[in-house]
Amino acid sequence: MYRNIFDTHAHYDDERFYEDSQELLSSFAVNGITGVVSCGVNTETSKANIELSEKYPFIYVAVGYHGLNTEDVPENYIEVLSELIGNRKVVAIGEIGLDYHYERETRDFQLEIFRRQIEFANENSLPVIVHDREAHEDTMNILKELKPRGVMHCFSGSVEMAKEILKLGMYIGLGGAVTFKNAVKPLEVAAFVPEDRLLLETDAPYMTPVPFRGQRCTSLHIPYTAEKIAEVRGVDTQYLLDITDRNARELFSIK
Repeated sequence: MYRNIFDTHAHYDDERFYEDSQELLSSFAVNGITGVVSCGVNTETSKANIELSEKYPFIYVAVGYHGLNTEDVPENYIEVLSELIGNRKVVAIGEIGLDYHYERETRDFQLEIFRRQIEFANENSLPVIVHDREAHEDTMNILKELKPRGVMHCFSGSVEMAKEILKLGMYIGLGGAVTFKNAVKPLEVAAFVPEDRLLLETDAPYMTPVPFRGQRCTSLHIPYTAEKIAEVRGVDTQYLLDITDRNARELFSIK
């Protein structure tokens, strides 16, 4: 059995976990899972994740406002974040970022809250967890300007883009997509990223790896992602898990 499994991005507040949350999360320790960062996308989900973290010592929290949740952003969102980061289990500002897949009319506001949340994170010495979907240019421009610590979650770009992220000192988060049949770019990135800048994640309940596509994703699926990445890197899977656990604890200042 594997050990030192750290899932740097999940959403355990999601309704798909309502029925069996206690049973599922209670099984993690005996399955080698030592840490999970459960991410908020608005005030409600950020608070829900904090509540979860108080029940389970291995759960840590990111709080923030996602680009697709602009309708949920209160006028005093920075004040709300200031209150939320007072909790000892909050280790990052996230999930934040830009998503241009559906929304066009909200792009200006997405850019505004993305920028302001990065500034807030920098002011409070916290890393950021960044979402980027079909918004590479704007995302990179802001990251290069503000230079936060953090991770590009569920990285979907090329090796060339990964190089730009790494130049900023940020981490690359990889998940189930590396196991997909058409995973060319993700595997190229998985082979390229320096071991001290690589993180593993699920995005649970989404992005379920092969051979469980179509089912709900949980942190229990991390080994399938780790095995694929270890294969393309030519290393032992447990070695990869040890390294990525250490990287996660370094980024999020978790002992």
